[in-house]
Amino acid sequence: MDQVALESNAVFMGIEYLAIFICGLSGGLAAIRKHYDLFSILVIAWVTALGGGITRDVLLGDLPPVGITDKGFVLTALFSGIIVAVAHPEIEHLKWSMIVTDALSLGLFAVNGTAKALAFHTSGMTAAFLGMFTALAGGTIRDILLNEVPSILRDKHLYAVPSCVACVLTVFAYRASVYWNLGLNGEMVLDVAIVILVFVLRVISVKFNITFPGAMERRRAHLPSQGRYLKRPVIHPDSEKTVRNDDGE
Repeated sequence: MDQVALESNAVFMGIEYLAIFICGLSGGLAAIRKHYDLFSILVIAWVTALGGGITRDVLLGDLPPVGITDKGFVLTALFSGIIVAVAHPEIEHLKWSMIVTDALSLGLFAVNGTAKALAFHTSGMTAAFLGMFTALAGGTIRDILLNEVPSILRDKHLYAVPSCVACVLTVFAYRASVYWNLGLNGEMVLDVAIVILVFVLRVISVKFNITFPGAMERRRAHLPSQGRYLKRPVIHPDSEKTVRNDDGE
């Protein structure tokens, strides 16, 4: 298996740990709002932080998944659950700090997930899907466990769309680094640019209330049965007789 570019840098590994910690905080906070006990808070924090990576690894066949084998990741996720169980009133007031860090983790997970799938020599389309699973599956599993509509559906701001863009761009960045022989450092520069793009799109979307368009506004339905577009000729039973009589026959 090839090395994932961002995981070759200690700084970005630190950012990944921070992203896991923040995702765990958001998951634990959601469990606290439901008045769950400490064990449930820890489980929800762990699932939110590492559920996407577990889903990706299971689909890749990379077993057992990193979400249960990497002690650093697991302990970070569980530690976030303990912290939020104690400091949840303060964390509730850190709205923008959570949004900013969550936007960073969204981009990082999307790029890392796609890059790992490509390292397993999957197709570009498969890698993009697995990258989205890495970025979004943890929150989706959390919402299902909490009996909520998944945030990728109810969040009207740009959330799933930037992660999709990141996954597609990561595929192109990987292909470009191979084609032009950019090496690991060149690929990492491209990946960082993609993470920054996702971060900017997400933060601007929340800041300025930018949403993805929905269904087209339509007030009337135009159906063939209304005769507006398909006008059938009127044929009477005696029409042929009438034409013959007019000819004098």
